[in-house]
Amino acid sequence: MIQSNFFEWLGEALGGLIGFIIRAIRAVVDGLGGAVNDFLGGMARSIGMNASIFSFALLILGLFLLYCCVRAFIARSIVAGVVWALLGLLVLSWVVR
Repeated sequence: MIQSNFFEWLGEALGGLIGFIIRAIRAVVDGLGGAVNDFLGGMARSIGMNASIFSFALLILGLFLLYCCVRAFIARSIVAGVVWALLGLLVLSWVVR
């Protein structure tokens, strides 16, 4: 009888500990998710674009094209730099309202 109460207590204690760890991890992940959501929403508002995944994908693409533009200008390729710059600005102009 004493052993069954001990194991019942041990199971409840272990279950409580696991539940506490899960709730703590969930709180941290929810906090990080909220912080990322607030950051992306603030950045979208300051740029003047919609806060959607498609808009952020286009933003990343446009910034990558401008990065290619800078690399082309560093390599002294004026024509390629101008083409990359025009493509990057075209994509970024679609994103901004």
